[in-house]
Amino acid sequence: MRIGVTYDLRADYLAMGYSEEDTAEFDSDVTIAAICEALAGMGHEPVRIGGIRKLAERLVAGERWDAVFNFCEGLKGMAREAQAPALLEAYDIPYVFSDPLTLALSLDKSMAKRVVRDHGVPTADFVVIERIEEVAAIPLSYPLFLKPVAEGSGKGVDAHSKVDDAAGLKRVAASLLARFRQPVLVETFLSGREFTVGIIGTGGEAEVLGVTEIVPKEKFVGAGYGLANKETGWEDKVAIVPVNGTEAKTAGEVALGAWRALRCRDGGRIDIRCDAMGKPHFIEVNPLAGLRPAHSDLCLIADYAGLSYQDLIGRIMAAFLKRHPELEARGRAAA
Repeated sequence: MRIGVTYDLRADYLAMGYSEEDTAEFDSDVTIAAICEALAGMGHEPVRIGGIRKLAERLVAGERWDAVFNFCEGLKGMAREAQAPALLEAYDIPYVFSDPLTLALSLDKSMAKRVVRDHGVPTADFVVIERIEEVAAIPLSYPLFLKPVAEGSGKGVDAHSKVDDAAGLKRVAASLLARFRQPVLVETFLSGREFTVGIIGTGGEAEVLGVTEIVPKEKFVGAGYGLANKETGWEDKVAIVPVNGTEAKTAGEVALGAWRALRCRDGGRIDIRCDAMGKPHFIEVNPLAGLRPAHSDLCLIADYAGLSYQDLIGRIMAAFLKRHPELEARGRAAA
């Protein structure tokens, strides 16, 4: 099959003057090259497209693909991750990963938490504030944890995110509101272990690929797995280790429940954190999880599961093709 690949290349946005933090969610050429190589290794013809504007230009010009491996994060707006798949749906082109509704919903952490909570999936108590005056009415007990409501890659999570009193709450909330110009999520702080769960598949066929634990090292920044702990030099700040046992198994079950509640598709990652009693809670979902070989959490989980990079992309593609048997049949006919 001829498969287009949509993505936002970090180097392109840096060249346009955006900052390192602005572009933290975007991809390196290493990642895109690896995805294309894996697709080619499966017998497909990968075609690099780029971001939403390049996609729009090529669609208007009449170019088409059998399917699109949609890895486009988007730059502007609370529904930025939904833009590329919405455009592909308008042109009736099948694409890998979740649909616009799920991508818009999951980017807003508070909306995602409401949906999973309504499905009986445990998540920490929370409120959302849009104005600094609202902090005085927050009914939650300290300590609390604050983050922007719609950012990825740990943006806005740093050494100040955990607050222990009203003064800290007001100070950090004011900073986040001004810095990110979006609502702030305020949650009851979960003091237990933190897990990342890789998931492959859709709906009832979705399954846990593996569970890793985020283990802080001496140079770990703050009390959460934020951007400072994920960027360059992360090996000195955190260890990402495969785990089993009852707590990890329960974390996987919670993650799978959230994945299905949010109707995520094909593959991705869910973050889980335990309370002081060891009970796992949903933190957030990444339905467009990073795919940089030997670096991104989902890739590390696949490594620990004994899967090569091509195996991982193959599992994602197999889940996609189960949703589109007509493409699978077309591929067999072409072969």
